[in-house]
Parts: sequence; C-alpha cells; structure tokens
Amino acid sequence: MDEGKMDENEWVYHGEGNKSLVVAHAQRCVVLRFLKFHPNRNKASEEILQHLQNIVDFSKNVMKQFFGENYVHSGPKCGFIPFSSDVTQELKRKVCRYCMHQHLKVATGKWKQISKYCPLDLYSGNKQRMHFALKSLLQEAQNNLKIFKNGELIYGGKEARDSVADWSELAYHLKPFFFPSNGLASGPHCTRAVIRELVHVLTRVLLTSTDKSRLGTWRAVPNTQGPRACEASPFSRQLRCQGKTPPEHSGLPKGCLLYKTLQVQMLDMLDIEGLYPLYSRVERYLQDFPEQRKTLQIDGPYNESFYQKLLDLSTEDDGTLAYALTKVQQYRVAMTAKDCSIMITLSPCLQDESPGQRAVVPSSKSRLAFSVSVLDLDLKPYESIPHQYTLDGKIVSYYLKAVRTKDAAAVPPRFTGNEDCTLVLHKV
Repeated sequence: MDEGKMDENEWVYHGEGNKSLVVAHAQRCVVLRFLKFHPNRNKASEEILQHLQNIVDFSKNVMKQFFGENYVHSGPKCGFIPFSSDVTQELKRKVCRYCMHQHLKVATGKWKQISKYCPLDLYSGNKQRMHFALKSLLQEAQNNLKIFKNGELIYGGKEARDSVADWSELAYHLKPFFFPSNGLASGPHCTRAVIRELVHVLTRVLLTSTDKSRLGTWRAVPNTQGPRACEASPFSRQLRCQGKTPPEHSGLPKGCLLYKTLQVQMLDMLDIEGLYPLYSRVERYLQDFPEQRKTLQIDGPYNESFYQKLLDLSTEDDGTLAYALTKVQQYRVAMTAKDCSIMITLSPCLQDESPGQRAVVPSSKSRLAFSVSVLDLDLKPYESIPHQYTLDGKIVSYYLKAVRTKDAAAVPPRFTGNEDCTLVLHKV
C-alpha cells in the first residue's frame, strides 16, 4: 500500500450522533468525522463545502478564542442552573435540566435507569463532588462517557450492561497504567483500586490548567449567580437526608478547561424562556426581509466580528433587532458548549523522562502524561431554537408530574371514618 493511501478495511467504526459518524484508524492515530445530511435535502456540493468551511471557521475564529489554543483542534452537559428572571417555573432554579431530562429519557425508553451523575457536581470544583460525579458516569455511562485503549473502545456505549462485570473488565485493561509493577492481585479489591485511581487522575486533569491564553480570566457572569448544587443530585440529596451540609463549592481554577467551558455555557443568560421572544423578533424581521439573513450572519461567516458581538453581556432589552440577534447568537454558542465533548488522553511516562516535556499527573504508583481537548464544536443551528423551547417545557412538565407521583406514593394513607384507631399514651 502506498504511503499516502489508506485501506478502507483498516478503518474502525467508533460511533455516531444525529449529525455525524466517526471512524478511526488505530495504527495512524487518525479520526475522521463524516457529516450526515437528510436524503430529502438535495444539497449542492458548493453548499456542503460552505457548511464544512463554516464549521472550521467557527471552531478557529470563535471557540478557540474562548477556550484557548491548546484545547481546540480545528478540522463536557450544562454545568449551571438558570438564574434568569425570565424563568417561570421555580423548579428550574433548583434542579438542573440534565437531572430533569433523565426522567423523560427513561420514560421514553432511551435509557433503562436514571443516572446518578449531575453536571453541577462535576463543575463544582469540589473534589468530593467531582469524584462522585465521575463514579456515577462510570456506573451509568449512557452515551456520556467512553474509554478507548490504543484506539479500541473498552468502556461505554449505548447499551447498559452489568456494571460489576464492566468495571472488572475495565480494571483489567487499565491496571498496567496505574499499577505497572503488577503488585496488585485481581478481584474486587483490585477493581475498586483501579477505578479509584482513574477517578482521582481524571479529577486532577480536569482541574489542571495547560493553557495560558488571554481569556484565562474571562468571565461571562459573576460567580455568585445561581445555586451551587442541584436538589436532584443524589450526592446532595443523601447529605440532606443525613442532616449534613453539602461541601463548599470550591470553584474551578480559571485556567482549566471546565472553567472555560462553564463560562461559555453561561452566555445563555436569559434561559430559553427569555430567549424565545427575542428569537421571534429576529424571525419576524427575517420574514419581512429574508435577503438580510446573510448580513445578520445567521449562517456565517463566523469571523472576528461575529466573535466580538458575543462579548456584549448586557441584559437590558432596548427593543432593537441588534439586541435580540446578539442574545440569539450567544444562546447558540452556549448550547454548543453545553453539548461539546471533552477528550482526555493519558499515556504512561517513561522512568527517565524529565519533567516539563509534557503535562504530567501523578497517580499512587505511576506518572501519566496527559492532554485535554474539546471536540464537537459545531455551532447549534438557528432553526433548532423552537425545538429547544418546546423540549424545555416538556422536560419540566414531565419532571413535575414524576415528582408529584413519587411524593403521593410516599405519603401514608389516612385513616377513614369507619376504621378502628387506638391511641397509646406513654409517660414522659
């Protein structure tokens, strides 16, 4: 085979979403992402090329400005609770959308059981809460966590299986990374030790800054905005049942990727409830002046001027189209950050490798070089906003119904009038 050619039989299917399919070439450490288009939408080659160029431009000219050079490579869900005054359901100020959405997904058969993972625990910066979040992801990965070893998927996927057997197999694969001397016997103790090491290492990596970009201290909104914990988080719920106070919200180091991701997510300052009327304002204008769609940069180009408009954090509506458009574009970028993927790469350090050559994180028995990247940075479509508005209402409505049903089942039945009742008095 020629050096520049690749045999299609060497490519391995990695997975797919609604909009793309991913294959990998393990020997060459190359990943290819193919975009999907609906068969009924006959796109010309020029349109497809422009679509691809927009993806590249948005990643390079917008998201790289937010995340920094080291995290974004041009071709993890929402970590805060809405704080906007436009929110009509008080529940949305207490329970994160991810935890609410879990109930709907289980009810519709997408997943078999509700995950204990809550994004607010991961984004808290508190190691205890972060450990709980990562363990919960490992217990019920759904489609939110995948682990590869030498390009081969060894953990995570869409079908939930026996977590005990899965953890045992995962520990078998990862044991040489964390315990290279092989001094640890197999069995449940070994599995727990390996999983513990994995969770600790991932937490340290997520809290480490490897990028010194100019936006390391950029902040979308004050840190005081919004609650620090989600009431539906099993971690917070368990502490409340024990009469304990949840651990302090430690905050994230400003240079780490989680901090930067959270700041971009918080460009959604109005919540979909406050954003939707502004979207309608833009829509009415486009219906009257459809030729202005390009001038308003709805579909690009995603250049420096597009990025600069995103930095306007005012929330006072002056009734103009410009204000509405800015908030709509900020929402689209925020939704992109809420749905992006974080990829962590770990590799064993050589014993004679000098510090400073690569970013390194220690474990109990070894040292691991690491890198962190953010993927899936395609700007969310303008046309998806009505769907998000409808889905938001559906998620909240179903969660309220589920909570009421659960609360009603937990209330003991009252005595009816014709039932016998005995009153017993004790001395005090």
